[in-house]
Amino acid sequence: MNTPTKHGLAAGDAGRPTNADWTVPQGWARYTAQEHAVWRTLYQRQMALLPGRACEAFVQGMRDLPMDAEQIPDFERLNAVLQPRTGWQVVAVPGLVPDDVFFTHLANRRFPAGQFIRRPDQLDYLEEPDVFHDVFGHVPMLMNPVMADFIQAYGAGGLRAQSLGHLDMLARVYWYTVEFGLVREAGGLRLYGAGIASSYTESVFCLDSPSPHRLGFELARVMRTRYRIDDFQESYFVLDHLDDLLRLAQVDFAPLYEATAELPTLAPGDVLASDRVWQRGDGRYHTVRRTSSTIGT
Repeated sequence: MNTPTKHGLAAGDAGRPTNADWTVPQGWARYTAQEHAVWRTLYQRQMALLPGRACEAFVQGMRDLPMDAEQIPDFERLNAVLQPRTGWQVVAVPGLVPDDVFFTHLANRRFPAGQFIRRPDQLDYLEEPDVFHDVFGHVPMLMNPVMADFIQAYGAGGLRAQSLGHLDMLARVYWYTVEFGLVREAGGLRLYGAGIASSYTESVFCLDSPSPHRLGFELARVMRTRYRIDDFQESYFVLDHLDDLLRLAQVDFAPLYEATAELPTLAPGDVLASDRVWQRGDGRYHTVRRTSSTIGT
C-alpha cells in the first residue's frame, strides 16, 4: 500500500478496472446465498451490539436506509435514499484504489465501496475493506449532513496534501475520526467511526476495555499520532460534539503541515501532559501482545 490509510493500492496489485475512476458494476445479482449469509451474520450481531454504543447519527442513518439482515444491500437502492438526503452516492470498486482516485471520488461526494464480501472464516478480521465495512460502517454516517460535508472536504484536502507531501498527517485525521472516532453523547462516549461500527470486537474494546486511552480530540495532536492498522487502537480521540467536524472541514491545513513537520511523531499509545484525558488506559492488552510476539524470537 502506498499510504498507511488503507485508501490506496498501487496499480497492478489487483486487476485495474477498465474505467479510469476504478468503478465497476456492483453485480448484485451475482452474490451467492453463502455471501448473503455472511452479511446476515455480520449485520445481526452488530445490530444486537450497537444500541447504546453507536452515536445517534449512526442509529438514525441505519433507520432511514434500505438496509437489513436478509441480503447485501443493492447500491442503486441505497443511492435512491442517500443522494436526495446529502448528495452522496455509493459507487462499486473491486477493492482498495489509488489515493488520487479515492480522494477524487470523495471530493465529488462518491463513496467507493468494495463490492466483495469476506469469507465465513474472516468474520472478525479482514485487511482489505469489503462491502460490510464500507456500507454498514460508512454509509449510515453519510446520511448525516455534518459527516457528509466533512468527508467531501477530506477528499479535496487529500488531493492538496498529496501535492504538499503531507498525506500522512491528513491520513491520521481521517483514521482517528471517520474510521475510529468516538464522540461525547448522552452523558458518555459513543462510537461513530466505521472501523469500529463494522467490527464486533472493536465495538466492545473501544468503550469497555481498560487498556486504551480515550483522549480529547486536538487536531495538531492527532496529526502527529501514528496508529495501528494490525490490531485494536491504543488510543481513541473523542470529539465533544459531532458538529466539531464542520470546524475541521474549514481549516487551512497548509500552515499546520509546516508547523507539525517540525515536531516528532507520537506513538499510538503516548499520553502528553497537555492531553485532555477522558480515561487513561492501563495498556495491558498491547503490552501482553508485544510480550507474546517476542517469545521464541
